[in-house]
Amino acid sequence: MLSSPATGGRNLTYGLLDSLGRAIVTGHYDAHVFPTEADLAKQHGVSRSVTREAVKMLTAKGLLTARPRKGTTVQRPAHWNLFDADVLRWLLERTFSLELLRQFTELRIAIEPAAAALAARAADAAGLALIQAGYRRMEAAEVGEDDPLEADIAFHVAILAASANPFYAQFRDVVETALRTSIRFTNRFKGRTASLPQHREVLSAIEARDPDAARDGMIALITDVMTLIDEAGKTG
Repeated sequence: MLSSPATGGRNLTYGLLDSLGRAIVTGHYDAHVFPTEADLAKQHGVSRSVTREAVKMLTAKGLLTARPRKGTTVQRPAHWNLFDADVLRWLLERTFSLELLRQFTELRIAIEPAAAALAARAADAAGLALIQAGYRRMEAAEVGEDDPLEADIAFHVAILAASANPFYAQFRDVVETALRTSIRFTNRFKGRTASLPQHREVLSAIEARDPDAARDGMIALITDVMTLIDEAGKTG
């Protein structure tokens, strides 16, 4: 089935957005001037309207800024919206960095233990069922019946959702990205998958409506990752 003109235009826009965003975040334009809309349209074989929309979207993500008589320029990383799912994905395409992983993990340890404590207090039946389903997926992954990475992510994002606090739920993309980075790292560095007993402790604490135990269990989980990062840093 052929795409409608509107759908095709959106696909072209998002394709250009992805190409330009990845190039910016991975440093392609550190040594090059960002092209004009006319040049981008010519380089990528798209219309000016497609180019204009992609540039607007990148500007909204904090990657670009447009000023009269100065044109469009790339913003410094301090201005990027690091909570944007696309920006996070592009960041992962840069050369692996222990410092980036440390920063992700520091954010996780600030967010997830509090979310686990809230889930222990406030999770409804549906929220609790999602956490339990995530844990069952982790059990299945242990015997090769599910994907270990996706199962681990399902468990953690279910806790964010079960916190009954929409602000914590909004951290889903950040936590998922951090997990994708840290799990790949821990598997490579130690050949280790997620600890089922540690995750079971967090689940049990939430089921028992014990906020302190849920918080402490999540802190222990994430602290283990931070310890591995520190060890990797020492060994170079």
